[in-house]
Order: sequence, then structure tokens, then C-alpha cells
Amino acid sequence: MSSTNALDVLIQALRRLPGVGVKSAQRMAFHLLQHDRPGALALSRALEEAVGSVHHCTLCHTFTEAEVCGTCLDPERDATRLCVVETPADQSALERTGAFKGLYFVLMGRLSPLDGIGPKEIGLQKLMERATNGVVQEVILATNFNAEGEATAHVISEALKSRGLHVTRLARGVPVGSELEYVDLGTIAHALVDRR
Repeated sequence: MSSTNALDVLIQALRRLPGVGVKSAQRMAFHLLQHDRPGALALSRALEEAVGSVHHCTLCHTFTEAEVCGTCLDPERDATRLCVVETPADQSALERTGAFKGLYFVLMGRLSPLDGIGPKEIGLQKLMERATNGVVQEVILATNFNAEGEATAHVISEALKSRGLHVTRLARGVPVGSELEYVDLGTIAHALVDRR
């Protein structure tokens, strides 16, 4: 089957999404163009708006439209506890548990030397500044329980402990090799309560 250049460009754009191969991208493109053109336009406008207005919080590095996110501005949050996560999706998963009332720092990745991702790429210096601001008393490392997440947690833990901070890690209730956004909320809540 031949396709137009615009259709090929759409399919290739959809393939950028995680877990989307050629066939899935084709199904999505064909569905949007055949059955939901208004949905396609709405998706296009929403993406354009998000790309233009969503950026990183200056304090925790999560996504926000304001200079500082609502979580960082919330006076009810416990500023003495800082939870370090890899992604905004991980932060969202922890928030949905309702078990953590402190603040966050979102790394926007994890250490992966084979991929060229080192301490600078994940904002380790900015984390050190935030964690040593004189208010934070405990840093909870909530990186994923895979090789890169464990390495990231180890590097951060050693750096923070050398600065005299109390560092804890999520308990092992979260399955090894899992990613927080896919773990059930009860497991995440128990892992927060039982952290070491």
C-alpha cells in the first residue's frame, strides 16, 4: 500500500512514543484520520500548547506551567523531607498514594554511563544545592529498582551522606526491575512507610 508523505511523517512521529512500533503507529494514524479528525486536531493543539507552555519547576525540576510548581509552593508540605525520583510519572505515582507529604526533586533521568548520562545530565549539582539548603533533614531515594536506578541511588546517597544528611531508600516492597509508574499504589505506599 502506498501512502502520502504526510501520512508517513505522521506514522514516524507516532513511533517516537514509548512502546509504539510501526503497526501501532499505523493503526493510530489511520484511526485518527478515518474516524476522529476532530480528535486528531485536538491532540495536535494540546501537544503544541504543552510544548510551548510546560517547562521545569525551578526548585524541583518537575513539569509545570509556572516558574515554581504547586507542590513546591504548598505550605502544608513537609520541607524537611525531600524525595528524589527519576521522572514526573514517578512523582505522580507517589502522590497518588497519599503517603508522602514532603517535597520532591525530579532527576529527569538516571545515571547510565553506557548511554552517556552522567551526574551533570541528571542535575546532581542542583539536587545537592536543594538538599543542603539548611531545611532538608531527610532525603528519600525513590529511584527505580533496576541497575541504573540502583546506581543512581548509590551515587546520590554517597554524595549526600558525605554532607551529613540522613538518606533513606524506598523499602524493597517494590519489585526489583519495576518502574514506579507501573507499580500498584498499595505497594508504593507500603514501600514509603517501610523505607530504610
